[in-house]
Amino acid sequence: MKRNNGKHLYELLDGTGLHRHFIGTSWRPLQKRSATASLIFFLLLLLLCVAALLSAGWIDTRKFIFSGTYSNESIIPTKETPKRIEFPLQCTKGINVTQTCPRTYPTTHNPTNPNRPSNLTCPSHFRWIHEDLRPWKGTGITRDMIERARKTAHFRLVIVDGKAYIEKYRQSIQTRDMFTLWGILQLLRVYPGRLPDLELMFDCDDRPVVRSKDFRGPNVGPPPVFRYCADEESLDIVFPDWSFWGWVEINIKPWRSLLPSIKEGNKRTKWKDRIPYAYWKGNPHVAPTRKDLLKCNVSEKNDWNTRLYIQDWEKESKQGYKQSNLEDQCKHRYKIYVEGWAWSVSEKYIMACNSMTLYVKPRYYDFFMRSMTPLQHYWPIRDNSKCTSLKFAVEWGNNHTDKVQEIGEAASKFIQEDLKMDYVYDYMFHVLNEYAKLLQFKATIPPSAVELCSETMACAANGTWKNFMVESMVKYPSDELPCTLPPPYESPALRNFLERKANSTRQVEVWEDEYWKSRNKTQ
Repeated sequence: MKRNNGKHLYELLDGTGLHRHFIGTSWRPLQKRSATASLIFFLLLLLLCVAALLSAGWIDTRKFIFSGTYSNESIIPTKETPKRIEFPLQCTKGINVTQTCPRTYPTTHNPTNPNRPSNLTCPSHFRWIHEDLRPWKGTGITRDMIERARKTAHFRLVIVDGKAYIEKYRQSIQTRDMFTLWGILQLLRVYPGRLPDLELMFDCDDRPVVRSKDFRGPNVGPPPVFRYCADEESLDIVFPDWSFWGWVEINIKPWRSLLPSIKEGNKRTKWKDRIPYAYWKGNPHVAPTRKDLLKCNVSEKNDWNTRLYIQDWEKESKQGYKQSNLEDQCKHRYKIYVEGWAWSVSEKYIMACNSMTLYVKPRYYDFFMRSMTPLQHYWPIRDNSKCTSLKFAVEWGNNHTDKVQEIGEAASKFIQEDLKMDYVYDYMFHVLNEYAKLLQFKATIPPSAVELCSETMACAANGTWKNFMVESMVKYPSDELPCTLPPPYESPALRNFLERKANSTRQVEVWEDEYWKSRNKTQ
């Protein structure tokens, strides 16, 4: 504990009587020489004492000199907090020089806060890791299963001794594969040496491919395929999508920097001052359900309480994406989520907005959505009668503003707290760690695989690609352990949870039916 310098320097001198040589005493001429000698002696003695205390570290030098204060409390030597050592990109300069992976980043790390008492247990959506890996719980994962997963995979990832190796099979859509791999490399920088050796196949396309109906029976082992989403009829293992580290093609920034920007954007327009309509902006050409949504736009004949806009990404790119900043799109009381070709990356951005999300009934789910519930985090919208469902939702909401605001803020809180980047890394850690426990073979580096590290990916990059990588790069290991993975659901508890979700949706549909029945009678 540093000294509490609560008194002025003259109070220190008061204890020795020296201050009387400076104030309140008249000196007689006959005593001038002896008084001067005494003064010099005591000043030298005082300076020597202070110097000794300063050199011993018993006085906080900055406070003593600049504030001129002192305390009679017990003196305890100061102890400085160790400075975190950063590990920036180490790019090799020169023409025709091959970039290699440096060996300076630690392969082990002892965190300074291993217990992390405030975050001992991971958020609830982590429990679904057990469900995603359940198909292999009894049999484990064999090499044959892995090889059968190669059929649709974009790449094979191998982690051995904390290092990543990649065997690429085909090009993904845009830069999905690159930024997914970049995210995995950052995970290895967050928790160096903590992941066991493993080997997996990753498919970067939208829709799941491992159909559960094709793998029934006790002895049939489905191929383990990692991807960004799944549905109730598939066995694909869900994993955080590439956009958490940035979506270069449409200029969406990495999640760690974008999330606080959306939070600040929420403050610009108070909820009561927001436009009382349902807002959606996106590309309707990727899926029939989105084209169907456009039928609900305001027209001369109908007003379904919606304001829907088509996003022209080519035009936006030419104009520097000035009209597509996500933090500027939190001005309506209601925001609509509707799937694209599969699940949509837009989900997390919409739900972070403090506006109540009108969630069009989905088919697909990502890694976090399954733990969110209707009437707590969002309002369910029918997919087969979107317009009437949306109109009722807005009518109901504008008559129950307190409840609507509560739902919107609950979703935003979930996204801000349970989906912050630290938990994204923890989810990645746990799903890979639990997956590795199921492997029935020793992970080996294929002859055609190449070692991958932050330098080999980012140093050669340029433009927005490199900017996003540098912005999202982990510069030092975590000083905390991963959160503790919660246990799997017991079967009755899981059934009850799913039934509560279904009942909430049915309740909304009952209210909606009654609303339209009453409205039709009065017309």
